[in-house]
Amino acid sequence: MLKFYHTPLSVNSRRVWVMLLEKQVEFEEIVLSLQGDQFDAEYLKLNPFHHIPTLVDDDFTLIESLAILDYLEAKYPTPSFTPKDAKAIGIMRMIELVTVNELLPTTLPLLKQRVGLPEDPKQPLEAVYQKITTIFDFYQKYLGDNPYLVGEQITLADIVVGTVIPTLKYMNISLENHPQLQDWCERLMLRESWKKTEQKPEYIEASYAKIKAILTQKNQ
Repeated sequence: MLKFYHTPLSVNSRRVWVMLLEKQVEFEEIVLSLQGDQFDAEYLKLNPFHHIPTLVDDDFTLIESLAILDYLEAKYPTPSFTPKDAKAIGIMRMIELVTVNELLPTTLPLLKQRVGLPEDPKQPLEAVYQKITTIFDFYQKYLGDNPYLVGEQITLADIVVGTVIPTLKYMNISLENHPQLQDWCERLMLRESWKKTEQKPEYIEASYAKIKAILTQKNQ
């Protein structure tokens, strides 16, 4: 049986969690607290970078969430979350990478503000919001009038973006000026995999002290 090491609050973990549920794959869920569990000697044997998530399939260990998504897609091809057309595959992968390389780093100053850390003068919030608008414009351009980001069928792009955007409401980021993206997000939130992995607001609020401690430690 697959072993899935993760923490429910992590968007990196959630995208794999959603994928496992969408694929209806049986797996053992191992929750790490990130208050030291990730530095446990046994876990470091699996993931020497002490990050999450980690997937273990018998004697095979895989880290990095995008790599895990590709592995699950190849090993469990039904239902498929990868389009057939070459251009569509390129768009899907591009959207995944924009999310990981552009959106997530851009929102970090807002997360720091939310948990009570001082604003970084090198990253003014006005510029942060402008960058997020640019990214949302990019998503909405490809979404258009389609039900999903890469056309008629849900793909890995929807899983990657769709597990990040719902968390942004806790940083006062709105989709009000991106109605198509808002409708798309609401459709995803109706899926059972999104419902099962959605964390209660009170749980998220209670986690801010832990997140603050982790971010503070990283900056030291």
